[in-house]
Amino acid sequence: MRKVYSLVSLTKNREPKDAVLSLNIKQIEYPEQTREFDNRLTKTGRRSLSHSLSHSSTDSNSSGGSDAEDPEDEVSPRDKQRMNSKGNKDFCIKNIKLADFGRRQIELAEDEMTALMALRKAAQGEKPLAGAKIVGCTHVTAQTAVLFETLSGLGAQCRWAACNIYSTQNEVAAALAERDFPVFAWKGESEDDFWWCIDRCVNVEGWEPNMILDDGGDMTHWIYKKYPHIFKKVKGIVEESITGIHRLHHLSKAGKLCVPAINVNDSVTKQKFDNLYCCRESILDSLKKTADIMFGGKQVVVCGYGEVGKGCSAALKAMGSIVYVTEIDPICALQACMDGFRLTKLSDVVRQVDMVITCTGNKNVVVREHMDVMKNGCVVCNMGRSNTEINVSALKTPDLTWQHVRAQVDHIIWPDGKRIILLAEGRVLNLSSSTVPIYVLSITATTQALALIELFNAPEGRYKQDVYLLPKKLDEYVASLHLQTFDAHLTELTDDQAKYMGLSKNGPFKPNYYRY
Repeated sequence: MRKVYSLVSLTKNREPKDAVLSLNIKQIEYPEQTREFDNRLTKTGRRSLSHSLSHSSTDSNSSGGSDAEDPEDEVSPRDKQRMNSKGNKDFCIKNIKLADFGRRQIELAEDEMTALMALRKAAQGEKPLAGAKIVGCTHVTAQTAVLFETLSGLGAQCRWAACNIYSTQNEVAAALAERDFPVFAWKGESEDDFWWCIDRCVNVEGWEPNMILDDGGDMTHWIYKKYPHIFKKVKGIVEESITGIHRLHHLSKAGKLCVPAINVNDSVTKQKFDNLYCCRESILDSLKKTADIMFGGKQVVVCGYGEVGKGCSAALKAMGSIVYVTEIDPICALQACMDGFRLTKLSDVVRQVDMVITCTGNKNVVVREHMDVMKNGCVVCNMGRSNTEINVSALKTPDLTWQHVRAQVDHIIWPDGKRIILLAEGRVLNLSSSTVPIYVLSITATTQALALIELFNAPEGRYKQDVYLLPKKLDEYVASLHLQTFDAHLTELTDDQAKYMGLSKNGPFKPNYYRY
């Protein structure tokens, strides 16, 4: 019988030799830095952009997200012959010839994701995910490829699709396919392509997933709706986005969540690092690359002052922009005021601002009534996970003209000649039009890997059919792994200090209710 591992048990003063992963980071050897339901009958139908079954990923406009690279781009990857150098055909990507280029991108990401690589090295001997069959639906980028290959190195069998139709790096998908990983993703998928790719990950003869790694809840949604017999057998779900968490809580409240799930989005290591620091840096890069924006003196309204909103607001303020903030939560609103931002309602400033950025995870935050009164040249974009924050469908009316300017940039022109600039068709901007800091994504990826290991190896009864946060001890472990990059040294409690505080010298150091 296979030995059952539990990461939580590893934190209770066990000897390193008895553990899958030792929480003594001194024993971690760091690598050197050198290195839709049915097929459409026609191609036209296959590329059609009908109403989305899921609001989190696929609402789209006909202008497309990227300009054609060559004539072959007009042919859907689903209609092409595909085979890697080993004769394997179990994948669907844009161009397998990009594999070498993609492998170099992955290797660059590995150099920056040292903690995840250390986790891979520390745990691969024990294979804590042996027997795990994981279906993933995340952004297919060099960073997630490192996670994908780490999970495989820890014993898992994985099949992968993209959670966003514009964020896939085609060269990375090619590199994975060349290594015989079943990946179904390409940049610029249609809505039908999107669901087809997800289905190809699940609907496989002789193979059934027992774990789900999701970003937005689309994979979970699809399996729950289309393959309920598989959904009931899943051991656990790991979800990293606010949209996906909302959907899991809806299932739980309705009594329809029959498997345990870990909420990675609200883990400290995700909220305080990926959401805050990642967006603080990537918002500026994304706006520069798409709209060539000068930030000094611009009036900007940021809708939502959660961690994403905090990061975006801080970055824009530092560049000399005049930043307004909208909020529904009085606590976040007070934080915005104390940070020096003017708290207002969108309707009160929408006529005068140069830019509107949504960061809420909600729907219809910016609607047609707002956009009708925006001034000429106003930039509208979304940094939140939900693609419904900007009501893009309200712009698809006969009285408005869409003019595709460049990749991820559309001008929406009103009858009087006024135009607004819509970026990434309202999808998450930084992952659609730019890149994000690799190091921050290493923190999230390591958290996801540990959450999968924890759920897969947890003893019967530890997790019921509900949504859980990652155990505090594992959050601290993820942070400790990443401190090595900075040559940082933690202070250790003395026995007397630990007794006084009522803490274990090895943590956890804060109660679950602590707000960082």
